[in-house]
Amino acid sequence: MLTVDFTLITHRPEGIRRIAAMTLPQIEGVRYIISWQAHEDYPVPTSLLRNDIEVWRLDAPGISANRNNAISHCSADIIIISDDDVILYEDGIKAVRKIYEDNPALDLATFVSLHGDMSKFPQAETPLTLPLPKGYSVASVEMSFRNRGKAAQLRFCPEFGLGSGRYTCGEDELFLLSAIKRDLDCRFFPITVCAHPHPSTGMKRLTTSQMKAQGAVIALTYGASAILRIPLKAWRLSRNSQASFFKALIYNTVGALQSRSIRRRNSRYLW
Repeated sequence: MLTVDFTLITHRPEGIRRIAAMTLPQIEGVRYIISWQAHEDYPVPTSLLRNDIEVWRLDAPGISANRNNAISHCSADIIIISDDDVILYEDGIKAVRKIYEDNPALDLATFVSLHGDMSKFPQAETPLTLPLPKGYSVASVEMSFRNRGKAAQLRFCPEFGLGSGRYTCGEDELFLLSAIKRDLDCRFFPITVCAHPHPSTGMKRLTTSQMKAQGAVIALTYGASAILRIPLKAWRLSRNSQASFFKALIYNTVGALQSRSIRRRNSRYLW
């Protein structure tokens, strides 16, 4: 039986209390690895003092750094990525383990999280290569990977994500992109592991750092064809009232132009 480490990240005392209130199923061979930023020396809640739970504090900013800290403390065969604001399904966690047991060549598996927009998910098992399935994008709480070989080296790019400063989104897309660019066996499976019942931030007005991150991700993903994709992205953001067309075009382009230097600085995290 393969072992599983389920990573949970959180922030501030209210975050660890949120995890303490979650139902963390006790499953043979499954552990919960928690990385806790801005902990303020708050004590670990007693409900988390279990043999299958580890809590690691982190005195550094950035959601990607927090995820990487949790991953660095994992030792199981399979790592599942998650957050402190989801509802976990025991059957889903067991299903992920069985997928890896049934597919020994599989390196990375994505799955379904229940939320407001269910239309993006493929209806059947699907290989994840470039280009990705039409309309599909991945969230961190929908990813898992095998803790061996090249897959075990996967990490989130610390320049991206909330708290990073310059590029405050895009870390999830780059994680999957890095796996694909490293020629790992990546696949989507239509199983549900968790629910994310809270409102998504995806349709809010975007900041300049988010638009630069989007441009960088487009350029890193598509290379030269980004010159055509950037205007299309700006038009879509404008249509969805997330930014004006010209503002989105400018900052998406800035991020795209910075993509080469981003990749040079982060070869350890990218490819």
